[in-house]
Amino acid sequence: MKSWSWLAGAALAVLAFGTAEAQETPRKGGVLRMTAPYAASFGSLDPHVTPRAQDDIVNKAIHRTLYNWDTKEGKLALELAKSVSVSADGLTYTYKLRDDAFFHNGRKMTADDIIWSFTRIMDGSKGYPAARYVRVIKGAVDVEKGQAKEISGLKKIDDFTLEMTITDRVDPGYYFFAGSTAILPKEEVEKGNFASNPVGLGPFKFKEHIPGSRVSTERFDKFYKAGKPYLDRVDVMIMAEAAARDVAFRNKEIDTSILGPAQYVAYRADPQLSKGILEVAEMFTRSMHINLSSIKPFQDKRVRQAINYAIDSNLIISRLVKDKAYRATSWLPPSAAAFDKTMKAYPFDPEKAKKLLAEAGYPNGFEFEWTTSQNESWGLPIVEAVIPMLAKVGIKAKPKLVEVTVLTELLMKGEHQSLIASSLTGPDSLATLRCYYSKTPRTACNYTGFNNPEFDKLLDDAAQEGDMAKREELLKKANNLLYEEAPVWFFNYNKAVLAYQPWVHGLQANPTEITHQYPEDIWVDAKSPAK
Repeated sequence: MKSWSWLAGAALAVLAFGTAEAQETPRKGGVLRMTAPYAASFGSLDPHVTPRAQDDIVNKAIHRTLYNWDTKEGKLALELAKSVSVSADGLTYTYKLRDDAFFHNGRKMTADDIIWSFTRIMDGSKGYPAARYVRVIKGAVDVEKGQAKEISGLKKIDDFTLEMTITDRVDPGYYFFAGSTAILPKEEVEKGNFASNPVGLGPFKFKEHIPGSRVSTERFDKFYKAGKPYLDRVDVMIMAEAAARDVAFRNKEIDTSILGPAQYVAYRADPQLSKGILEVAEMFTRSMHINLSSIKPFQDKRVRQAINYAIDSNLIISRLVKDKAYRATSWLPPSAAAFDKTMKAYPFDPEKAKKLLAEAGYPNGFEFEWTTSQNESWGLPIVEAVIPMLAKVGIKAKPKLVEVTVLTELLMKGEHQSLIASSLTGPDSLATLRCYYSKTPRTACNYTGFNNPEFDKLLDDAAQEGDMAKREELLKKANNLLYEEAPVWFFNYNKAVLAYQPWVHGLQANPTEITHQYPEDIWVDAKSPAK
């Protein structure tokens, strides 16, 4: 396994690069042509409906959330509020909201919009994915269950003062920076065509959506950050095929491109292309989610452990992923405070796998269906490499190929036996581990249907623990318990790589998802060929 001190050095290098760029004077005008590389379409332009990384590339331009991730400072920051004060017990937050944030329809945002947006998310009949975050607010679960119409923990003091009472001693910023918690205007949503004509608070307003091709946005002149955005327009081009992105980037038809393993090797070796590479160790864990209720063998942890022992993950990362990843040891990424640095990944041990299968009552193995997309970094190529490894211990995996955009839908519905995916596993360990909490619905993120009383108690205790060091120890134990229970095949932590053209400035090395840029900070110089 690679030394994590290398990551610190890489991070410093990125920060140094960003500081040098900041000395240049941003140019007004121009067009940024970003790519949406994860699917052949967008799932939805209604941010409450989708947790997909692909959709949030557009959301960052059109919408805004209560908090954002400040890449320069490496921490969460208030976005739609000017200040916040916290009660002595750490459970009540009073926000002084921005009084200069306008929706694209010209109306000023108020506390009512935040209350309405969070209440909408808790509509239990809809199964909105961000309910997993809003549940931290007192009374939100009552709305979800249909036992109340209002979230008792949200109180409007005046138009620009909001009081939020939460159930656990946590930083709500970790819960309300995700794009799926965006603040929306009620009157526009209730028109009934919001996903076709989204209206937000972001620096760019929606212009058009050409399905299968792109979403175009244009500058919003009443954006609340003085002098921003710099750009006239942001176009997000759908390009799921790595080869197509490569050709378009080399032909200067796009300005940014996410690099897959093969391109990563090629671009680093190119004297010119290597000058425009942005790298970051993302807070994403790639894994095979095992639906514990789908087939009987999966209900025995020895079987799940056997799967982890049977796969030579290091070989796959080296040969197929071209070292554009780090071996996963459990669910939390190395950047998490609760990550256990002493933990070792499951070793490649086929004999151990066979022994565990025999002990579980499956000496001849079993069959299961493995749902996957074409994604080159964590999709079909990986599955095809793993299948013969599993076969050597008697496990027969049958791949089922689907489009990337339906993966999350299948997970939320439980319509899978197993499914390989890439999951955001930061920046908050408690929020991340709640995806294995028994009371977290499958629609929120408990895609495996994991239910373990010992794990639940560790999370309950951590949520009420005011001492941060003790909390992290509890969460570390919970993460280690997941390693033992193995509800997934722990594959890798992603190293994200973004290629950019020499005329693009102001990109952010966002560890929560490198394609999620705050476009108001990006500008292009006069060398850009886009008009």
